[in-house]
Amino acid sequence: MKKTMMMSLALLGSLVAADYSGIIESPNASKIIEKDLLAPAKVFTMPKGCVTTDVEAIARGAFIFHNLNGEKGNPPKGLAKTNPDATPKQYGNCVACHNIEKAQGGGNIGPDLTNYHDVFMESGVRNNQFVYQKIADARIDNPTTYMTINLTTKLFNEREICDITSYIVSPK
Repeated sequence: MKKTMMMSLALLGSLVAADYSGIIESPNASKIIEKDLLAPAKVFTMPKGCVTTDVEAIARGAFIFHNLNGEKGNPPKGLAKTNPDATPKQYGNCVACHNIEKAQGGGNIGPDLTNYHDVFMESGVRNNQFVYQKIADARIDNPTTYMTINLTTKLFNEREICDITSYIVSPK
């Protein structure tokens, strides 16, 4: 028994003392971080005919804006539930940070966009290009923004940015 115990302890000691560095995964964290870094901030020019009074475009923009955590039902005509690669499409969450007319649970982290058309567009303080750029990549005039970087990261495409812009600047 004593001999068996000694052999067991010797075996256990050799297992503990063994060099396992060759089989333990040690990823290069700097390469992982590089992959996750955002591309530099980018100035976008709003496409011609981007902002519209078309009710379908405004409905798409409203759906995207108010779709808190993807909880809304079926998207309106022109929006799909999935990305081209068949993964679920995450729309919106704008309302998580911003308040706007008819918002349910509008956030108070970002600026309140209620009456945006009357306060900013009608007065000329803002224009469509400004709103488009803010949604596309807000880092241009605010490098420390917490807003999602939508067009640079391809979270949204140009048409979706145009639809959101059309919704925000439209009279409600």
